[in-house]
Amino acid sequence: MRSLERHRDVGAYALGVLDETEAFRFEDHLMECPQCAAQVTEFGPTARQMMLYRRATPRAVHPFAGPGPQLLDRLLAEVATRHRAVRRRVLYAVAASVVVALAGPVLALMAGGADADERAVRVTATDEKSGVWAQVTTEDEAWGSHVELEVKDGAGPRSCRLIAVGRDGSEQTVTSWTVPKHDARPNTVQGAAAWHPDEILRYELRTSAGEHLVTLDSQ
Repeated sequence: MRSLERHRDVGAYALGVLDETEAFRFEDHLMECPQCAAQVTEFGPTARQMMLYRRATPRAVHPFAGPGPQLLDRLLAEVATRHRAVRRRVLYAVAASVVVALAGPVLALMAGGADADERAVRVTATDEKSGVWAQVTTEDEAWGSHVELEVKDGAGPRSCRLIAVGRDGSEQTVTSWTVPKHDARPNTVQGAAAWHPDEILRYELRTSAGEHLVTLDSQ
């Protein structure tokens, strides 16, 4: 018997209407066809219902009358539809998990960015004498403060430092940089202080020789 006909015997085998020879042949086919084996399992509830129906069949109908080709085709179609529905549910579940997995880091970054903005303290000042403009953004960290400095200074070349002055009057060097010659473009540098933002009274920009450039009062 051809392979296609073997596949069509799934319903008849599950309902027990194959003769002994055909049943043995189909069982040999089952050993090599996982698809038919799965469909036989799917036919379990339907087969039980058919057996109950057979017991209640009027005497006018032969008790061993088997289902016709149309019924078998319908049963096969129902099983195929059920398999497609299961595959769709699995695909939807996988797609949803991928979306969640991909969205998780993005949401975390967005939340982290929002938290960072809330923690940041930004102060800006311009010194009329030196003409230096500076902006300091301080972010509270577990170990102290992360500091970002943006400065405009057209009086280079010179080496400069950003100094944090504590509320007790002590000082810490946050960062240092070199101003290029005749370059008034903004310069951004990163630094750090061991104090938390609420422990810093003000920031001062000074040259390496100690010349005062601009003061930024901490809020």
